[in-house]
Amino acid sequence: MKKLLLILLLSTCVYSVQAQINTNVESTTTTKSVARTPDTTTATIPKHVKTRIIGGAQMRSDKDIVDNIKKSKDHTTLTNAILAGNLSETLKSRGPLTIFAPTNDAFNQLAPGTLDTLLKTTHGIDLTRLLTYHVISGKYTSKDIAKQIVQGKGSATFITLTGAKLIAKINGDRNIVLVDENGKEAVISQFDIEQSNGIIDVVTAVLVPKSKL
Repeated sequence: MKKLLLILLLSTCVYSVQAQINTNVESTTTTKSVARTPDTTTATIPKHVKTRIIGGAQMRSDKDIVDNIKKSKDHTTLTNAILAGNLSETLKSRGPLTIFAPTNDAFNQLAPGTLDTLLKTTHGIDLTRLLTYHVISGKYTSKDIAKQIVQGKGSATFITLTGAKLIAKINGDRNIVLVDENGKEAVISQFDIEQSNGIIDVVTAVLVPKSKL
């Protein structure tokens, strides 16, 4: 009887020690596994790079205007128009440039058939003129635009890459709006999205210069 009790006692002790060893091994394995997992959340983007989420995509200040805008699901029409108008090289230049980027909804506000006509190869000049009317040379933040509006006693005039004028002012809701040569207004809905070669501002309407459109 005593031998049986002794055997049971030794078996219990061995089981307990083995269980503890297994626990330590699992703990060590888990620790090593966690230690081997790289922290990619901070390693992939340098601290000096600014990021903004536009159209469900992350835009980085170390990428150029074209590389960033093509990731936005809200700017697929603009991206296609840039490609059709052969403006990628211009918008990837060192700049700096400030582009007022109409959303897909903004393009949908155009008269039916207008966009389809512009995207035809025979209307390349008109498409280029329309797109470059949304771009000004230089890097203008919202503060820069607001300052010029104040200095202009209520409005500021910018010359776009087309050579045509674009007016900026502040409306009754205290938003900065852009007014094209036909009197149509576009609200700047998102400001100061920094790019490696300038700034993107999102606008709610397509701006149209005086032309055959």
